[in-house]
Amino acid sequence: MADLGSPTPRSTSQNFCCPYPCPQGEPLPPPTSAGGLQTLAASETCNDFHPMFFTHDRSFEEFFCICIQLLNKTWKEMRATSEDFNKVMQVVKEQVMRALTTKPSSLDQFKSKLQNLSYTEILKIRQSERMNQEDFQSRPILELKEKIQPEILELIKQQRLNRLVEGTCFRKLNCRRRQDKFWYCRLSPNHKVLHYGDLEESPQGEVPHDSLQDKLPVADIKAVVTGKDCPHMKEKGALKQNKEVLELAFSILYDSNCQLNFIAPDKHEYCIWTDGLNALLGKDMMSDLTRNDLDTLLSMEIKLRLLDLENIQIPDAPPPIPKEPSNYDFVYDCN
Repeated sequence: MADLGSPTPRSTSQNFCCPYPCPQGEPLPPPTSAGGLQTLAASETCNDFHPMFFTHDRSFEEFFCICIQLLNKTWKEMRATSEDFNKVMQVVKEQVMRALTTKPSSLDQFKSKLQNLSYTEILKIRQSERMNQEDFQSRPILELKEKIQPEILELIKQQRLNRLVEGTCFRKLNCRRRQDKFWYCRLSPNHKVLHYGDLEESPQGEVPHDSLQDKLPVADIKAVVTGKDCPHMKEKGALKQNKEVLELAFSILYDSNCQLNFIAPDKHEYCIWTDGLNALLGKDMMSDLTRNDLDTLLSMEIKLRLLDLENIQIPDAPPPIPKEPSNYDFVYDCN
């Protein structure tokens, strides 16, 4: 029986035979191959693109065999017995997932990444991540987060309102559900009025307030609804349209039976506008973009405040851009 660690003259799958004895001489449990396959299948249920699967005629067989070799190698490093099978599989799954996140371009690169992710290295990574997690979950850090979070949310709110002041070009849906006309909407600098109006074509930049014919006072806004709750999504046949359009729809309800209907150009603008309108109404900003921005800014602010910056003056403005060098002889043109 060939050893999994021995070099293969042609390909891994051509020299693969199952079942293998484990390095200690006792056979691996019967579910080894099935368990390995389930682990690999579970790791491939995402939408990520992995180019290495398009570099070999039998890429999935090769991939599976490489992972079985990894299982045998990790089994040896952990000095495992049959009772440790589940623990070994957890480590192998972590090794595979960490190697896949680097998006190797070939199966050879994938195999090389796995060589650097030994059981000892996985233990070091786990310990480092655990220490970081414990640091950020300690009581003083949580109290600091609670203190900083309102400042970060206010910063995000101002950014959303500034984007509404800049305005956005939207497409209009006609009776045939075609988006062939444009209109523009923007918030006044004092945050009290929404200016909007039709356009002949998509603008190249901001549209001035005085060129937008219609106005809607923010004080008249009753509610902001999204998705299937929008009036223009409840019309006959509207719910049969593209799901992406449904996810980009939102409406401003005002007066008794009046509404201003929107179809955002993309998910980012959808989040910007729904967040901004909710902020104008004094409601919470609930979009995924706000959650991501809050997590990112909060993490950065925490790390900055934990730095040892005693007696170090932090400038309010960025440093000046240095002058250009006298020559560019140090630049190498790759072309």
